[in-house]
Amino acid sequence: MSLPPPELSKVTTRRVWCDGATDIRTGVNYKPAALGHPKVYLEIDEHGYVDCGYCDRRFVLIGGPADGVDQSQLMDISEGADPGHP
Repeated sequence: MSLPPPELSKVTTRRVWCDGATDIRTGVNYKPAALGHPKVYLEIDEHGYVDCGYCDRRFVLIGGPADGVDQSQLMDISEGADPGHP
């Protein structure tokens, strides 16, 4: 049995970035804390999603092949990894 990713962000661009704390430092729940991880840039490939290697947040391209799919059925892909092709 696979588990879904701990966090999911739907995006409109193939190139995304993650620092692990974006949601903490913005909005009504703003907390000026040194949380998160180094800012990394990720590229969504033909699978339609990519996972952050630091925090496991999954970025899914809206309208891509992984949009609307049960996320627990998809393999973990961090930048540079190859999940294989069925």
